[in-house]
Parts: sequence; C-alpha cells; structure tokens
Amino acid sequence: FEGSDLQGLSLYRAELENIVLKQANLIGANFSGSNLAGADLRQANLVGANFSGANLRSVDLRGATLIGANLGGAKLSKANLIGIILNGANLSGANLDETNLSHASLSGANLAGAVMSKAQLQSADISGANLSHTSLIEADLSHANAQRANLAESNLVDAILQHAILTNSNMKGANLQSTDFTDADLSGASLP
Repeated sequence: FEGSDLQGLSLYRAELENIVLKQANLIGANFSGSNLAGADLRQANLVGANFSGANLRSVDLRGATLIGANLGGAKLSKANLIGIILNGANLSGANLDETNLSHASLSGANLAGAVMSKAQLQSADISGANLSHTSLIEADLSHANAQRANLAESNLVDAILQHAILTNSNMKGANLQSTDFTDADLSGASLP
C-alpha cells in the first residue's frame, strides 16, 4: 500500500500489525481502536485521521503529517515520531513512553494527561500546547520551544530542559524535582 490514495478509509478495530503505508494519502482515515503496532507510516498524509484508542506501539511515523488528527488514548510507546507534524492534534491520555519526538511540531496540540516518561523531545516545537497533568519523568526537552505551553500539574521529575525556551509557559503545580533547566529561558513563566 506504499504511496496509495486511501483518503477517508475506515478501518475501525482492524488488525494491521506491521502494515506498510509509507507515503500513503490517508486524509480523514479512521483507525480508531485498530492495531497498527510496528506499522510503517513514514511521510504519510494523515491530516484529520482518527487513531483514538489505537495500538501504535513501535510504529514509524517519521516525517508524517497528522495536523488536527485524533490520537486520544492511543498507545504510542517506543514509536519513532522524528519530525512528525502534529499541530492542533489531540493526544490527550495517550501513552508516549520512550517515544522519539525529536524535531517534531506539536504546536497547539492537546497532550493533557499523556504519559511521556523518557520521551525524547529534543528541539521539538510544543509552543502553545496543553501538557497539563502530563507525566514527563526523565523526558528530554533540551532545545525545545515550549513558549506559552501549559505544563500545569505536570510531573517533570528528572526531566532535561537545557536550553529550552519556556517563555510565558505555565508550570503552576508542576513537580520540578531534579529538573535540569541549565540555560533555559524562563522569562515570564509561571512557576510552582
């Protein structure tokens, strides 16, 4: 299915483990509740796609576009999301443990209540994103753009935010124990 035009396709609760949909056009596709563990979705166009509750463990979504997509409650642990575009996407309650989101764009995304322990967010854009009540234990957000991000009540224990831009971000009630803010820009940030 590499490079296929599957726009609007509905695969609700489908078993698609290890499927290759590289560079496919899947605008508005419905994968809610589906098992796509280990799938190859590199550079796929998934604008507005629905992955709510889907199993995306170890999926490869490098360079994919998921603007406005719904990944609420999805399981994305150990996924490769380098350079992914998730602007305005819903990832509330998603599991992103040990996921690589380096150089990803999550501007304005909703990650409220997500589990992102040991996630790699180096040089990611999370400006204006909602990360309230999110677990970012041991996550690496070095060089990330977190301007105006909502990190209220989040758990950032042992997180790395070296050189991160946190201007005007909200960290009220966040657990910042042993968090590394070396050379981070915290101007205008609301701290606990």
